[in-house]
Amino acid sequence: MEDIDTTEDQAVAVAKVRWTGLPTVALAGRPNVGKSTLFNRLLRRRTAIVDPTPGVTRDPIEAEWRPDGADMPVLLVDTGGLKLERDDLDERVAAKSWERVAQADLVLFIVDAVDISPEDEEFAALLRRWAGKVVVVVNKADSPERDARAWSHASWGYKDMVFVSAEHGRNIDELEELILSRLDWSKAASVEDEGRELRLAIMGKPNVGKSTLLNRLIGQEKSIVSDLPGTTRDVVEGRVRWKGKDLVVLDTAGMRRKAKVTEAVEYYSVNRAVKTLDRADVVVLMIDAAEGLSDQDKKIVKLATDKGRGVVFALNKWDSMPKVGNAFEASRDRLRYFFGQMAYAPVVPLSAKNGDGVDKLLSTVFSVYGQLTRRVETGKLNKAVREWIEAKPLPAGPRARVKFRYAVQTGSNPVSFAFFVTRPDAVGESYRSFLKNKIRSELGFKDIPIDLELRASRTRFEDLDRG
Repeated sequence: MEDIDTTEDQAVAVAKVRWTGLPTVALAGRPNVGKSTLFNRLLRRRTAIVDPTPGVTRDPIEAEWRPDGADMPVLLVDTGGLKLERDDLDERVAAKSWERVAQADLVLFIVDAVDISPEDEEFAALLRRWAGKVVVVVNKADSPERDARAWSHASWGYKDMVFVSAEHGRNIDELEELILSRLDWSKAASVEDEGRELRLAIMGKPNVGKSTLLNRLIGQEKSIVSDLPGTTRDVVEGRVRWKGKDLVVLDTAGMRRKAKVTEAVEYYSVNRAVKTLDRADVVVLMIDAAEGLSDQDKKIVKLATDKGRGVVFALNKWDSMPKVGNAFEASRDRLRYFFGQMAYAPVVPLSAKNGDGVDKLLSTVFSVYGQLTRRVETGKLNKAVREWIEAKPLPAGPRARVKFRYAVQTGSNPVSFAFFVTRPDAVGESYRSFLKNKIRSELGFKDIPIDLELRASRTRFEDLDRG
C-alpha cells in the first residue's frame, strides 16, 4: 500500500492532550469490501488486521484520525462485517456494528466497485433510517474504467457517493474533503492530562477471560465475549478512570502454541498481541485458576520481563474454585514455584465475570506502575550498596578481589541499574541475584523486573560518590 507506514503496531506516544466529544465516523459494510484497508489508509498506519479471509474484524476498532486541514481529530471506527448467514458469533459482531453505526455522526458505507451482493442490498436497506449521515464509498475502483461499472450503486438513492481505491490511494483526498464538509466539531473539547496514563495489556491464552475483564473495567461490552477460542483478533482499547487515576486497557488476542496456529489471521493477531508489549507498562497475565499454567503463559511472561514490563498474575474464575482454607496461598506458591525467578510478581485472585477482586487487581497494577517509574537518588543507592557489600563481600577472583566503585540507576520503566566494579566477569549470577533482590526489598522495587549491568571501572569510588 502506498503512503502508509507499514510498521505494524508501532509504539504510540501517549498524547499530552485528550479529546472529548469528537465527531465519530464509522466504516460499515459486508465482509471483504476493504473496510479495514480504508481504515488503515486514512490513519496512514496499519492498525486493523487486513486479510482476504471474510469476517476478520470482529470487535469495533477505534483510533483518532486528524484529516489534512482539520484543527481537531476525528474518532474513526472500523466495524465488523454483516453476513446474511450468521451464527451466534456473527450475530454478536453484527449487533456491535449496528450499535456503532447508530452512534456515529457519519457512516461510510463501503461497497465493492464491481460486485454487489445480497448482503450489500440488505445493508443498504437497513441503513435507510440513517440516510442523512450515510456516504456510499465505492471501493476497489482502481481506475476510471471501473467507475462506469460502479455507478449501479447509485440506485440505492444515497446523496453522496465517492469512488476510491483504499489499497492504492485513489481519490482518498476527495473522500477526506467530503468527510470534513459533513462533520461538526462544536461539541469537541481538549482535556489536559495531568500526567502519563498507565497502559495495561491483558494477555493470556484463549478463553481465560481477557475480554470479560476489559468489559468489566470500562463498564461496557466493548470486546465480544464468546466461548469460541480466538474471538478477539485486533487489539481492543478502552479507557478507565479509577480513584482519580487514568488507565488505558489493551485487550489482546489469546496466544496458543505455534503448532496450533494454522490460520494467517490468528498469526497476525498473536503478532499484534506480542507487539502490544511495546506500548504497555504493566501486563496482567490471565490464568484459568482451575486449569493452571500453560507453556504459553511462560512464554508471555518471558517476553514481558525481557522488555522490563511489570507483570501481575490474575488467577481468573476464582469464584468457581473449591472453598478450601489456604487455597489461594497454595495456588500462589505453586505459581511462584513454576516461575522460579518471577517469585517477586504479585498474584491476585479474580472473577472478571462477577467483579470480585477487580479493585485489588487495579490497586496492585498501580502499585507496580509506581515502582516502574520510581527513581532512587544516587547517594542513597551507593550508601545502601556499600552496606550490602560489607555484609556479603564481593567474590574474590583467581588473582585479586573484585572492588566495587559506584552504582547509578540508569533507567526507569523499564528499571535498570549499572554497578561499576573492577572485574565484572568475576561476579557470578548468584551474586547478581543477591544484588537484585536487595534492590527490590530495600529500595522500593519489590514487584518488578530489574536489569542490573556490571560495568568495568578503574575509577575510585570515593571520587565519584559525593551525593
